[in-house]
Amino acid sequence: MEWQEHGLTMLPLGTLFSAVRLPQRLVLAVTGGLGPSPEVDAVLGKALGGGPVICDPHGHRYYALVPASMPTTWHQAVDDWRVVDVDCLGRDTYLGVPRVDLTAFDQRTYASYWAVPMPSMATLCAPIAVARLIAVGRHQLTERADEERPA
Repeated sequence: MEWQEHGLTMLPLGTLFSAVRLPQRLVLAVTGGLGPSPEVDAVLGKALGGGPVICDPHGHRYYALVPASMPTTWHQAVDDWRVVDVDCLGRDTYLGVPRVDLTAFDQRTYASYWAVPMPSMATLCAPIAVARLIAVGRHQLTERADEERPA
């Protein structure tokens, strides 16, 4: 009913799946984009092997859906990722999940959408693919910061 009325519903994390919250600046550092776009979504989909990703343009964040166990099995890496504002969300957290037909950025509403639609109910992003994306994004952001630093 929430999907019909609002285009979004809140689902609990940590049972069927969890989510890795990625800041938009990290995603754009990897994809070379300037903001949410079909091009950014395509690169993101390729980098994550077609695993599902939700974009929240209003909050400037992306959410890669991952196995429910990731917050505990990857806890040490997750601690390291926090320096670039990445977090792994699991139990006791809810995620706003858009209707399955919302698959494109709408500049009028800035509503959340599926940047990479879920190909099937059982398909999630591989944790190693997410970790690689974060590593590349972190590297790109560090390089940019070094270039912008006065000599």
